[in-house]
Amino acid sequence: MNPPQAAAKPSGNQELSRLIGQRARDLFASGQMLCTAAVLSALNQGLGGGLDPELVLRLAGGLYQGLGGAGCLCGAVSGGNLALGLFLGNGKKNGRGARRLAAAAQELHDQFKAGQGSTCCRVLTKKVKHDHKLHTAQCAGLSGLAAELAARLILAQRPELAQAANLDYLWQKETKANGLQRVLVALGS
Repeated sequence: MNPPQAAAKPSGNQELSRLIGQRARDLFASGQMLCTAAVLSALNQGLGGGLDPELVLRLAGGLYQGLGGAGCLCGAVSGGNLALGLFLGNGKKNGRGARRLAAAAQELHDQFKAGQGSTCCRVLTKKVKHDHKLHTAQCAGLSGLAAELAARLILAQRPELAQAANLDYLWQKETKANGLQRVLVALGS
């Protein structure tokens, strides 16, 4: 899908962050990915993180539904933190010297919790867990929120990433029909 003519380029990092959040929301709502993968994928591909999409799915595989169904940390927050590590991690031995990453991870947690009241999947989904439609809508929104918050934190420290953003990827719209089609194609290969 081509970007709308009037919005050929995002007006700033806030708009780019919003686009990344919308992409994560669409990936989840379409059924193509669960929360953690949707957030990490939107950030990785949107900002040029360089991870292979298959690797993203493998890394995120056990983190959805609050750490593999345990109901603890929201998978969307987990995906945001993986992306923070991808873009802000310094790769030093034993993870030492990662103060800016740790500060960004705490900020993502605190902002998400301030807006949602919790970062615990079990708490966030308690009222909707027995209604698939509401559950999907809520988790899609949480995925979008976590991706947007993480994008803002990443772009605040690495504004140069905005220049290389993959806008074609970010403007793609997912629907349940094409999400299902992609799943079926992947299963057939």
